[in-house]
Amino acid sequence: MILEEYIKELQKKGKITTIGKSISKNLEIAGVLKTLEPEPVLFEHVKESKFRVAGNLFCNKIQVAEYFGITTEQIIPTLANAIETRNEPEQTVHAACQEVVEDIVDLDLLPILIHNEIDGGPYISSGVVVAADPEYGQNLDFHRAMQIDKSHMVARVVRGRDFHRFLERNGEVDVAFCVGNTPEVLIAAATSVETGINELHIANALKPIKLTKAKTVDLMIPADCEFVLEGRMTLEERHDEGPFIDLTETVDVIRQEPIFEVKKITHRKSAIWQGLLPGRSEHKILMGMPREPTVFKKVKERGVEVLDVYITPGGASWLHVAVKIRKKNEDDGIQALEAAFAGHKSAKHIWVYDEDIDIYSEEEREWAMATRFQADVDLLIKDREAGSSLDPSAEPDTKLTTKCGFDCTKTLDTKGKSFAKAKFPEVDLKKFMGD
Repeated sequence: MILEEYIKELQKKGKITTIGKSISKNLEIAGVLKTLEPEPVLFEHVKESKFRVAGNLFCNKIQVAEYFGITTEQIIPTLANAIETRNEPEQTVHAACQEVVEDIVDLDLLPILIHNEIDGGPYISSGVVVAADPEYGQNLDFHRAMQIDKSHMVARVVRGRDFHRFLERNGEVDVAFCVGNTPEVLIAAATSVETGINELHIANALKPIKLTKAKTVDLMIPADCEFVLEGRMTLEERHDEGPFIDLTETVDVIRQEPIFEVKKITHRKSAIWQGLLPGRSEHKILMGMPREPTVFKKVKERGVEVLDVYITPGGASWLHVAVKIRKKNEDDGIQALEAAFAGHKSAKHIWVYDEDIDIYSEEEREWAMATRFQADVDLLIKDREAGSSLDPSAEPDTKLTTKCGFDCTKTLDTKGKSFAKAKFPEVDLKKFMGD
């Protein structure tokens, strides 16, 4: 789906705020997005660019579910099914993203945002990057990129990911930064699947998409995205990248990262730039939510009846995981913890709850821990191992950290104790209030 079409649907439903006054891409747009979060916003007049900007489009599971026409409870099964039943998209030579092919490359013409005073420069934070390897084929991933000049950017390439392996194997890689995508592409790019699986096939299973061949690089790209920046990244050509706000809302360090040389820019005629606030709700939901099906699958494979998984925003939608199970064996809680850690290796703390607990409620999760958890038997402490590079408390370079899990399920043998909340009568207030 074209992002502008989705924005028009939001406008018809009155679910997006339109800012008609002139506004700067430098700090002002980010400030408005932060103030109105999680409400979607469209900026009609950007001082430094002829293009419009939209943000806060997918800040929570409700917005994502509404886009797909499902309930929030159906998100995990829908994502899991798309990963399993992925299929190749249709190809087209009439791509919306190539309606305009710019004669010159000038990144200054794009509304690339400066989000915070600490930013090292203007940043693309919503860019879905398409790359390829001769052996493994195409890969889809997220990489932030900081503008250096009119035709060069520097991209944060996390070690260990497929794209970094491609760079190491080949020395240089053709890439396409695709900006302005709807959730089927955004979510697919954030999934954790085996090297060699083309995430665009997952996107197509979520909602049918079309692909087109890029103009200057040998890549198949989403035909309906708003902007495409084509070019090449070289492992040895590096530049300072950062500072920038990370998923944990802390400021990431400056690193020497690979340079992205932009060789061609294409876009839709009425293209809208997709802004994404670093470290805030939309960043978190697009990072954490696509990992939930993997955790769900691992727990299920362990023989535990798993009902739901929530990578919580309080844990930066990356470091903390809540798992809901239907407990049948006394060790199901511990088994679920072990499996969940295997499903999301960046997780630092994981909690397992019974089916009567609303894992989306912080109060209910805390209540379950207070009333059903005993540290001497229900606490799982793992040996120090590599965690997430996003955790500022982990050991630098090695990422070593101590992970622990909390079995907050009630015992099957209650010994006469009650672990359930007492129910109060439900009444029709109309019978007792008003005239």
